[in-house]
Amino acid sequence: MIQNIRASFNNEFREAAYQAMLKEMNTAFDCPISFRVAETPVFLEEELAEALQKAGNEIADFVHTDEYFALSKSAIPAELYAPNEPKHTGFLIIDFAITKDEDGNWLPQLIELQGFASVYMYQLFGSEMYQKHFSIPDDFSFLFNGYDREKYLKHFGDLLLNGYKAENVILLEIEPYKQKFAIDFHITEQLFGIKSVCISEVILEENQLFYLLNGQKTPIHRIYNRVIFDELLQRPDLPRQFNLTEEVEVEWVSHPNWFFRVSKYTLPFLKNKYVPETHFVSEITTYPSDLENYVLKPLYSFAGQGVILNVTPKDLEKVKDKQNWILQKKVKYAPLLKDLEGNEVKGEIRLLYLYDKALNKCVLVTNWGRLSKSEMVSLSYNNRFKWAGSTTYFFRK
Repeated sequence: MIQNIRASFNNEFREAAYQAMLKEMNTAFDCPISFRVAETPVFLEEELAEALQKAGNEIADFVHTDEYFALSKSAIPAELYAPNEPKHTGFLIIDFAITKDEDGNWLPQLIELQGFASVYMYQLFGSEMYQKHFSIPDDFSFLFNGYDREKYLKHFGDLLLNGYKAENVILLEIEPYKQKFAIDFHITEQLFGIKSVCISEVILEENQLFYLLNGQKTPIHRIYNRVIFDELLQRPDLPRQFNLTEEVEVEWVSHPNWFFRVSKYTLPFLKNKYVPETHFVSEITTYPSDLENYVLKPLYSFAGQGVILNVTPKDLEKVKDKQNWILQKKVKYAPLLKDLEGNEVKGEIRLLYLYDKALNKCVLVTNWGRLSKSEMVSLSYNNRFKWAGSTTYFFRK
């Protein structure tokens, strides 16, 4: 996007350097990466970097207002409500498509957001791999707001552990080492000493939680929650003593309710130039005449599952639980860069926030990106394309 830096990177690109990076990434933690890593990072123009921060911060501030806390209570299905929630999320992730407005200026467009954790540790690792194996200008960074590696790890570690011993904090998932982003769990374990635990392995005794650490029953005081409710509901085969809705003596980061509170449910409440027109299907009385310009999404799904890109009236009529679906104006991605053969590549950027106790709000710390040559930007749809997949956005400090 910064043309001289892009041209220099493309001219200097060597497949051998890319393969060396992949080899190191796949062997560093005894956990091969199960998604495609793009050959290139993205170099953000200053104008767009500033617009992204403005757009993300407006949303981050809104979802931490008392007004939104009251509004979002109805986002939580009654049967999935978990007790003892705080009035903030520990993590906030916001995905923007990179587009251009009618005048040709860069314009971030919100795709979705989540009050849930993401690949915070893989992102650090992957970004540093680009810096190690390719020529990234010294005055460019992937970290926002004056963060460096030390400050980033300290903030994340303080939020993760909250003063507890690592042995009393777990990363909770569904069969964690079978997950697409298991690499993120391995890095988190190595850096902070916590263990990844399947929800089926959690022991419930009255209102106390335990897990086995080296064969010893060990108390759980804090949970780094990586369980996606959608997946959990699809696993009735998974035996467990503990459900996320139990009244137990444990701290959460982030609390399960925030998975629902900040989600696609939030989109219809956001009204600014960075947010495409979005409506709950239950509130639509007349279908738009240009349905081909909209996308139909279930509120609670992940990795693009259930999304209908080419919407018809029949699709809307088939929706039974209309309150759990949104109709969103399609976003037209702008060409972000070109590969070595001149093919255009589009992209999304995920802004990653961490809760700051002193400021009582989420602070933008870093980013993660996806490059795509497919109609869908999800990594699952881009495994067969070169110069597509997981990436990092670098910008001038």
